[in-house]
Amino acid sequence: MTFSIYQLKPKFQQLLSPLLKGLVRLRVTPNQVTVLALLLSLAYGVALALFPHCLGLCFGLPLFLLLRMGLNAIDGMLANATGQKTRLGALLNEMCDQVSDVALYLPFALLAGIHAPLLVIVLMLALLAEFAGVLAATIGAPRRFDGPMGKSDRAFAFGLLACLSATGVAPHWLNAALLLILVLSLWTVINRLRQALRFSAPPTP
Repeated sequence: MTFSIYQLKPKFQQLLSPLLKGLVRLRVTPNQVTVLALLLSLAYGVALALFPHCLGLCFGLPLFLLLRMGLNAIDGMLANATGQKTRLGALLNEMCDQVSDVALYLPFALLAGIHAPLLVIVLMLALLAEFAGVLAATIGAPRRFDGPMGKSDRAFAFGLLACLSATGVAPHWLNAALLLILVLSLWTVINRLRQALRFSAPPTP
């Protein structure tokens, strides 16, 4: 199995357990958490677009992505803990994740020396990887989160990219990193489709 940071999710959820109990007491709903994560991502993305070379925003991006990861985990935990899993929640979860990704990563095209078309292709493949994960459900397989470049891995990669940019790393190295993300994203698309076919295959008689 290809490693992905997503495999650490159970440990991450354990760390969030105290927060979960507090949110349950406050009667916060999963959808409220999902929408909050989206709004915060949009706001941070706009700030990055307006001030692409702000060192504070660049160095702060990994911390924000960790916060977003926590919010993304807590909405599902809330849904399970309170019995509030809904079809609307499932749709919101998928749509908000993809919009947030684009909002946070597209501003990288404004960084000096970044090859914008390459970044756009990377984001297209990222969206395609998530589409492949969701597509698995249409053939009877569970939603696929396989790596090596899933949502959590992508957050780590772009957080690192932001820090490298802020420290003055030469643009050709940043573009090389984007190229690596592109290759790993393509691998992820293929891997998720393969795993979807594997888990949807009828049992051998």
